[in-house]
This record gives sequence, structure tokens and C-alpha cells, in this order.
Amino acid sequence: MLLSVRDLRSAFFLDEGELWAVNGISFDVDAGETVGLVGESGCGKTIVALSILDLIPYPGRVVSGRVSFEGRDLLSLPPEEMRKVRGAGIGIVFQEAAAALNPVYRIGDQIADVIRLHRGLNKHDARREAVQVLGAMGIPEPEKRARSYPFELSGGMKQRAMIAIAMAGRPKLLIADEPTTALDLTVQAEITDLLQHIQDEYRMAILIISHDLELVAEMADRMMVMYTGRLVETADTNVLVADPKHPYTQGLLAAIPVLGAGSDTPLEGIRGAVPDLLDLPSGCTFHPRCGLADDECELELPPLEDVAYRHQCACHKVRVAS
Repeated sequence: MLLSVRDLRSAFFLDEGELWAVNGISFDVDAGETVGLVGESGCGKTIVALSILDLIPYPGRVVSGRVSFEGRDLLSLPPEEMRKVRGAGIGIVFQEAAAALNPVYRIGDQIADVIRLHRGLNKHDARREAVQVLGAMGIPEPEKRARSYPFELSGGMKQRAMIAIAMAGRPKLLIADEPTTALDLTVQAEITDLLQHIQDEYRMAILIISHDLELVAEMADRMMVMYTGRLVETADTNVLVADPKHPYTQGLLAAIPVLGAGSDTPLEGIRGAVPDLLDLPSGCTFHPRCGLADDECELELPPLEDVAYRHQCACHKVRVAS
């Protein structure tokens, strides 16, 4: 097992109260596997990624749980050891490359810094390697682009540069957090193809996080559906798409536009919105939006349980596998 997360809980301690963004999540990622984490904005997906790398900003922190990478408990590592894991063991592509890239440093220098830190190359060799990494990410004229500042790149090239930085340390696991946000459809497809290409090339695992269930389904071997800080359904991708059990997953799939359906075909949205994590409903937190909810759903939080082989769901209305 490459990455193992067990009962992870992360919270933000605010003047208004305790906001539990990640509340008891467990999952694994095997070497070479692609696992998808999906859900609406505000469900806590990004905080899962930041918790794994111990990067949650103040006033948030990981409260409890275990994150094991190659058998090492990351949450118990001293800061200097954790810095070695970031980049060399686990790379991350942050949301919104334009904000994540340093605006006052050239792209090539930002990549070279990672190479020098994690691979021990000297300054000259690191710069030469940075150009090669940019080229491998499909950026044209990589020598020229290595001398560019972020504002001189298009949105798609910024995202490729962000992926280049994440890949510069040759990680075994890449966390891609909303890697196609704010990109047009053509560039989204290019970035998705790039991620799949570099996975094959470098034989790494990917944890892809997105609100776009359709995009994740194209890439992931397994999928996890998240709602209000918890996992509500997990399964192999083909199983989850063909036979979703949780009403929330069913709603997400029903909201995907169907090519060729015609402009007069209405989209089926999920009623309501993700609740405030500071003021969650009682019982199953999805019950105010669920057409199947009854008194049990309002009173009792359903556990994530096996409903079929390699298929888990947290819903009182789904029969548990014997």
C-alpha cells in the first residue's frame, strides 16, 4: 500500500465555532493506481489533500487520524522530514495555478528549486533539467518558457507549469486538486491526457480531486464521493457509475449533461445546497436534500458500510451486504 489514510479528522477553530472539514475519512491508494475524490464545492475535498501533506492553514489543523505513506506515519514526522516527503514522495498540483505560482520568479527557476532540493543537482544541471521537464509537460519552446514569468503564460501553460513543478521531484504519488478548473474544454482534455501520460511514463499513483464527476470517471480506477466532510460512497469507477447507491451520488450523475440530448432536455439538479459546516443538520447531513429521507435519516448518522463487493455506502435506505 502506497498511501493509507485512517479516520482522518481536520478542523478549523473559529470564533464562530469548530468547523470539521474532514470528519473521519479512511481510504487507500495503491502504487500506480488512480483514485478520484468527488463532491460539490465546500464538501472538504481540498482539506483532505492539505491534511495529507500537513499544509492546512491556520486556524485549521489535523486533529486525529493516521496518514501512512510507504509505511511512514506522516503526521508524526518532524517538519524537516515532512518537507522531504513533499515533492519527492508526494507532489501536489494546487487549485488555480495562477495563484499557486510565484509571480516574481521565472518558471524555470521555480522548477529548478524543486530539483535542487529533492534530487541534489547543482544550479546549472537543475536549470537544464527544468527545461526538460517543461518539454515533457508538452510546453512548446521550453527553453523560452523557462525564462518566462507566470503572467506571460496562458491558463493552460500555467497549469502545465504547475504540473511540472509537482513532477520535478519525481514523486510516487501526485495529488491533483481541481486540475482543470477555469480552463476551457479543449485545454481540460489536454490536461487530462497529460496526467494520464505522465502516470504511464513515471509509473506513479494519482489522487485526483474534483467537483467534475464525469472528468474523474474518465481517469480513476476507483472513486470516492464526499459530502460535508465524510465519505458517503466508494466503489470501483465502473460500478459506481453503473450502479450508484447513495442518493447524493445518483444526483451528481443525473446532473451530468448528455451529449446529443437536445437543448429542450432539462438537467436534473440536486435541490438545495451543501449546508454550512458550522451548522450541519442532525442525522444524515444529506437528508434535507434527499427525497428518500424519513425520521431515521433525520436522527441517526449512517455509517459507511459494505453494500456489495468493494462497494461502500453511507445511507439508511441501502441494504447492507451480508
